[in-house]
Amino acid sequence: MKILGIETSCDETSTAIYDTERGLLSHCVYSQIKTHAPFGGVVPELASRDHVRKTLPLVKQALIQAGITVPDGVAYTKGPGLIGALMVGASIGRALGYAWNIPALGVHHMEAHLMAAMLDERKPTFPFVTLLVSGGHTLLIEVKGLGDYKILGESLDDAVGEAFDKTAKLLGLPYPGGPHLAKLAEKGRAGYFYFPRPMTDRPGLDFSFSGIKTFAVNCIRENKQDEQTKANISYAFEEAVVDTLLIKVKRALKQTGLKQIVMAGGVSANKRLRETLKEKLEAEVFYPPFEFCTDNGAMVAYLGAMRLQRGEKDHLEIKVHPRWGMEDLYRSRISSQGWHK
Repeated sequence: MKILGIETSCDETSTAIYDTERGLLSHCVYSQIKTHAPFGGVVPELASRDHVRKTLPLVKQALIQAGITVPDGVAYTKGPGLIGALMVGASIGRALGYAWNIPALGVHHMEAHLMAAMLDERKPTFPFVTLLVSGGHTLLIEVKGLGDYKILGESLDDAVGEAFDKTAKLLGLPYPGGPHLAKLAEKGRAGYFYFPRPMTDRPGLDFSFSGIKTFAVNCIRENKQDEQTKANISYAFEEAVVDTLLIKVKRALKQTGLKQIVMAGGVSANKRLRETLKEKLEAEVFYPPFEFCTDNGAMVAYLGAMRLQRGEKDHLEIKVHPRWGMEDLYRSRISSQGWHK
C-alpha cells in the first residue's frame, strides 16, 4: 500500500510516499524560514500563500521520486496548526483522493510526530513512553498502541520549544532561535549561571517553562552582552531544560514500569537532550532521524498508511482542527462519517 503524505500545518511544505512493504520511497520539503525570518516568527497569511504555491509541485516531485503515478491513498495533516495552512493541505489532499478515486484521511499532526521514530531502522515496540517536545507542545504520553494513548504530563504554560525560541530572541539570535541557541550553548562554560528546574521539587509529570524564560530575561538584563556571556547563558538555559525533561522522563518510566522512551518533535533533534537521555536513563531510547524531527510529510504518510490499512477514511467534507489536543484521540472506529470525533 503506497500512501501520499501532505504536511502543511505551519511553515514547512512537505510531501512523501510511504510504502507499507518497502518503507519510505520519497520525501520532499520546502522550508519557509527565509520568508518568515525578517518578521522574527511565522506570519500565517504568508505561510498559507507559500503552501498554495508549493504543495502541488511537491506532490508531483514525490510521485516522480517514488516512481508511481497514482498512490493507493492520501494522508494530510488535519490539525493542529494554522487554519489557513491546514486548509491548503486538506483541500488538496481531499481533492486528489476524489480525483484519483482513492481513500483520503486527515491525521493528527502530533500523533504523526509521535510515530516518526518508526521511520528509523531501529524501531520501538509497543508499549512505550513518548516525550513529545516541540515549539507548541511538551507532552509525556504512554503509548500502548496506535490510537491508544494516555497523557501522563503536559506543559501548563510555554512549550519547551517556545521557551528555546523566546530565549534565543532575547539573546539576539536569528530566527528560528532554538537551533541557534543550542549551537551557541556548545561554546558555553559550565558553572557561570544556574537556571531553575521548574516543578521538579513536587510530585507529578506536568511541566512549566515560563519561569525559565523569565529567569533568562533577568539574567540577560543584568549581565554584559559579549559573545562568551551569551554562550554561558545559553549553556545554563539548555542544561536546565534538559535536566528538567530528564527528571520527568525518569518519573514517567517509573510510574508506568516501561523500559522504552521515544523522543519526538522538533526539540528531539537537540543533541544534548539525546545524549543526556541515552547516558542517564536505564531504558532504551529511540528518536527519529534528524530530518524527521521537524515537520515533514514522511511522518504523515507513515501514520496515514497505518490508519488507512485499518480501513479508516474521511468523508468528503473538508474539515480541519486548528486546536486539536492529543487527549481527543481515541481508539479509532471505522465509520462512514469518518474516524474523527
